[in-house]
Amino acid sequence: MERQAFRVNGFLVLLAVFVVAGLAGGLTVATMNPIVGVGAAVVGVVLLLVMSGFTVINPNESKVVQFFGRYVGSVNDAGFLWVLPLSTKKRITLRVRNFETAKLKVNDADGNPVEIAAVVVYKVIDSGKAAFAVDDYEEYIAIQSEAAVRHLATTHPYDSHEEGRTSLRDGAEVASELTVELSDRTALAGVEVIEARITHLAYAPEIAQSMLVRQQASQVVAARTRIVEGAVGMVGLAIERLAEQGVVELDEDRKATMVSNLLVVLCGDRAVQPVVNTGTIYG
Repeated sequence: MERQAFRVNGFLVLLAVFVVAGLAGGLTVATMNPIVGVGAAVVGVVLLLVMSGFTVINPNESKVVQFFGRYVGSVNDAGFLWVLPLSTKKRITLRVRNFETAKLKVNDADGNPVEIAAVVVYKVIDSGKAAFAVDDYEEYIAIQSEAAVRHLATTHPYDSHEEGRTSLRDGAEVASELTVELSDRTALAGVEVIEARITHLAYAPEIAQSMLVRQQASQVVAARTRIVEGAVGMVGLAIERLAEQGVVELDEDRKATMVSNLLVVLCGDRAVQPVVNTGTIYG
């Protein structure tokens, strides 16, 4: 939708205005003719209208030019410029901007209430769409960002306990998904979303303590599982080495006893007090 408006270097037009004004004034004084005076007055009015076309464009800024309600184009060149006279010029910033959404309370994919917020980094790339496609592009982006964050939270669990399932705690994947969704939503307003990332994620206060206990239990189970897997491997290795080197011959009952003792030692969470047997093990 954006197109470039007609523009000329403002200093050249200003110089031309001064020259024409000087010639008209000098001619009026030199001739003292009423007709020439009327012509000079008309020239003066025209020059005043011409001067209404002057505008200043700052770096990373665009001016949307309208002529009696009609969009005639945008000016993105920084400097002192002259555009169509009697036109209105709306300022649109092209700088990179960011804002953080409010902390939203929503239910995740598992139905657990969570608090979530995100920061969105964006910039305007089409000043025509930003000015005319939506009523207020800043408000539009804020509302669409909150909607995208809510949708993201409802389609992913806070914490995934299944292999291959993305959770809200998977920062890079979730940020990429949120950025893509926001880009689709804000393209209508001529805005490019550079990055969108979650800045706050927590269980709602009413279930936070219960979920903390659940997380701790899950960690304990995971740790115990790893310990048991390592202990079983170590016991098997010990029995194999003893058999290979012929250190001692064990029947099935003695092997079971040895496995039990080793598992107690390796899997226990407290130090084990050894018992020294000075006699025969079959006594």
